[in-house]
Amino acid sequence: MAVDAALPYDDQNIFARILRGEIPARKVHEDDWALAFHDINPQAPTHVLVIPKGAYVSWDDFSARASDAEIAGFVRAVGHVAREAGLVAPGYRLLANTGTDSHQEVPHLHVHIFAGRALGPMLAG
Repeated sequence: MAVDAALPYDDQNIFARILRGEIPARKVHEDDWALAFHDINPQAPTHVLVIPKGAYVSWDDFSARASDAEIAGFVRAVGHVAREAGLVAPGYRLLANTGTDSHQEVPHLHVHIFAGRALGPMLAG
């Protein structure tokens, strides 16, 4: 079910539970600002999710309420994960869904990193 990104943060969402250690994840990176882990339903040979450690529903929520340090730390974490995985030279795609029209499924900001093959255009004409 798609998420209404205008609703308040739900601290029982799956990513909040992963951050609290209640649900295991195959972590690839963790620092003060972000956690990155493999998607359980990968859509590409490499499919990693990067989530901020703060309680933010969407990119809109994050960009409006997060501190400068949180924003910088999260963006740097996304770049770090891509570099460490060797994705820069062959290329990768970032995707952050916000709200119902984009089919956001979890009410916690997350960025998908897709790589490992030619991904093609984003949207068909």
